[in-house]
Amino acid sequence: MRSHPRMTRRREVIMTEGGISPIPKEARRYQSQRAGVVSRMAAAIIDALVVGVITLIGYAAIAGLTFMVSPRTFSFPQASWLLSLTGMLAVAVIYLTVAWAISGRTYGNLVMGLRVVGRGARPLGPLRALARAVACTLLPIGLLWCAVNADKRS
Repeated sequence: MRSHPRMTRRREVIMTEGGISPIPKEARRYQSQRAGVVSRMAAAIIDALVVGVITLIGYAAIAGLTFMVSPRTFSFPQASWLLSLTGMLAVAVIYLTVAWAISGRTYGNLVMGLRVVGRGARPLGPLRALARAVACTLLPIGLLWCAVNADKRS
């Protein structure tokens, strides 16, 4: 009895030190290549949404604490635009720094299959991650530099 050709097709499995490679065969040729503008911007948009959600959770926590302290005279906290923007920038810097220093990936990078590395493809240290986070937060246009840089570095 002959089996159907699609049923006999085997997937190529690559063994690594830790076991089987989680990277699909089709995606392996893209490994260790620098990302372009579109994938970096998509990751940045996802990260901006994550920072927005974290900021809203922080606002809800402050409102909840205010309610617990004084439930009879409770009203939602009113913050100035400057304070709100400063808070969001601080959350963004902390989020990016922690993610890049620990794993080299933010949630947006994980979704897009990207990793931030330093020279020689080594992970960023905490100080370099902080410097990059501040630069990316205050000057996000720098992420577009990969479009004009021959090595696709930003």
